[in-house]
This record gives sequence, structure tokens and C-alpha cells, in this order.
Amino acid sequence: MLAAPIPIYDSERLAALREMLILDTPPEERFDKVVQFAAHEFDVPIALISLIDENRQWFKARVGLDACETGRDISFCGHAILQPDIFVIPDSRADERFADNPLVTGEPHVIFYAGAPLPMPSGFVIGTLCLIDHKPRDLDATELAIFASLRDLLVEELANREEASHE
Repeated sequence: MLAAPIPIYDSERLAALREMLILDTPPEERFDKVVQFAAHEFDVPIALISLIDENRQWFKARVGLDACETGRDISFCGHAILQPDIFVIPDSRADERFADNPLVTGEPHVIFYAGAPLPMPSGFVIGTLCLIDHKPRDLDATELAIFASLRDLLVEELANREEASHE
């Protein structure tokens, strides 16, 4: 397993995330609806809004997963926030970065992963909208476009929430 590298700007990224006052907040229907739609639209058992904190990924919204967070060091989302666009792992068992990851070899058996980075107006990516399946798969061009559009709507909603929390 290869943990995602920590970017040199991570302290600024973390400050931007904390300024949003969203970590460890109660569920919000608007975000729950996004993951419910994503799980249904892409026919995956797990969909998450994952925010990458210093040592953990915390789930603002989740479908199909009981855990509220996992370690950043084993997270797929830690890799996805470093990408300029949607990060797709069709079969994690065939990818040396993830093949022996405990999230792959044990529960929740992350075999397929797609993570769409969530860039905020600050310029920093705070987390991902992600899709997880227990079997290998991929996203075609149409699915990638729909996933990107859903991510864009989520980014708008997060930015609106951030603006409202500072008023």
C-alpha cells in the first residue's frame, strides 16, 4: 500500500477546510441527497462526500457505509485530492498503490473507486465526491460527464454553505 503524499501546501489547505466550519457537523439533507442520487445513478453500494483532514478522511454524507471516518493514510480520497480531475481505479486489486490496502482486503472491500476532487473558491481541494463498488468496473465518457456535473453542483452547494456560515 502506498499512502498519498502530503502536498507542500497542505497546512493552507487544512486551514481553508477548517474555516468552512463543516468538519464534525451533523448530517445535512442537501448533502445526503447528493450521495443518495450518486449511489442510485451509478448503481454503486457506497457513495460518500469525503473531507480530507490532517489525519483522517471524514464523511460529511454517506450511503452504504457505517463508518464516519477512516485514516487519511489508507484513504483513496487522499490520492484523489491531488488529481486535477476525476480519479478512477477500475480494480484496486490490480493497482500496486491499493492492492494490500485494508479497505480493499477487508471491509468495505473497495474494488472500484471513483473520486471527484472538490475545489473550493479558496483554490484548495477539500475532499471528494466518491463512488465505491465491491466489484471491478469503469466509467464511460457519459458517466464521467454526469459525475463531473454532480461534483460541480456539490462544489456550488459547499461554497454556498461556506458563505452562509461566515455571515
